[in-house]
Amino acid sequence: MASTCAAWTPLSVIYDDNGSYVRYDIHEKSTWMLLIEPGILLNSPINYLRAGIGDTLAKWYEGNTLAEKLATKSVCIELAHLAARQCQEVLLTYGEEALADLEKGKWTDALQRVIETNIITSGLVGGFGGQYLRVAGAHSINNGMTSVTQAHHLLHGEKVAYGILVQLVLEGKFSEIKQLLPIYRVLKLPMTLLDIGLTVEHKAELQQIAAHSVKEGEDIHLLFPDINKEKVAAAMENLEILTNHVSPS
Repeated sequence: MASTCAAWTPLSVIYDDNGSYVRYDIHEKSTWMLLIEPGILLNSPINYLRAGIGDTLAKWYEGNTLAEKLATKSVCIELAHLAARQCQEVLLTYGEEALADLEKGKWTDALQRVIETNIITSGLVGGFGGQYLRVAGAHSINNGMTSVTQAHHLLHGEKVAYGILVQLVLEGKFSEIKQLLPIYRVLKLPMTLLDIGLTVEHKAELQQIAAHSVKEGEDIHLLFPDINKEKVAAAMENLEILTNHVSPS
């Protein structure tokens, strides 16, 4: 599945028996060999590729914000930053076409670019950048979402895609949200509470997501050292207002 960079990245995410996020482990070595077989991927469910796009878009929106905080960057971090930008550019350019091609069962340049970006370029971001560019706010929101059963119908990358928007609200980057929402609609990525199985009336669940996303050790603290569950819950509610007031392009 081209749904994450897991096949390429020396990292394992651990969940409990209920599907809730526990931690991630970093390994000393990457996979010895990775084969990407078009015949297998052409028969894979389209929602996995869609989730891969969501997960990989976060490489830019999380990585760029982290990189901007660094006073100096090593060559490896610069390479990771460039790879993160490449992820965004390829997916925004070819994502829609790649999903359509997969639905038709056609192996095309667009589909190959997106699949390789989801697995290879995405893996290079964490591989070269390490903790400086790997994950931040969007993945912490995903981790919080794993704690509520209503969101269990979503794949990892779909949760991360929603987390990107919440992170951007917390950053006050509303112009970037406005740029992304029409793309999310086309790609059918989640952007509202209804998309993740909730409404604003689910106060307890929203608080639970928020509380889990700001636990000690969560990477959202790399961006917002003083973050708390109230700020995250407010950001989710503010995003709901934004998504309901931005007209489709």
